[in-house]
Amino acid sequence: MNIALNLSTNKITEDDSIVVSVKVKNSGKYEGEEVVQMYVQDLVGSVTRPVKELKGFKKIMLKRGEEKTINFTIHEKDLRFTAADMKFKSEPGLFKVYVGTNSVDVKEANFELVE
Repeated sequence: MNIALNLSTNKITEDDSIVVSVKVKNSGKYEGEEVVQMYVQDLVGSVTRPVKELKGFKKIMLKRGEEKTINFTIHEKDLRFTAADMKFKSEPGLFKVYVGTNSVDVKEANFELVE
């Protein structure tokens, strides 16, 4: 499978969202199912966070040579976590989004949550 990644914007606020568009192409000899996974990493969180947090996935069927565009949407609420003060919130800063068919073989892009 070949994957190409695109973000609708590279900055969001509390009221915005980002659409992560991914073109997935079956470059193999056979048709098959694939699970496209999206992970997010908080690069500057005030507490230690997971390197990659699974935020979405979609299972698709592709015929031989077929290409599909898959869209994921990231909202501010998707970036929230339990902070050191025990409040569930998001923090402004840099994030990385990863998309791939597993957690290792991914394409990546950066975006920022601003106040």
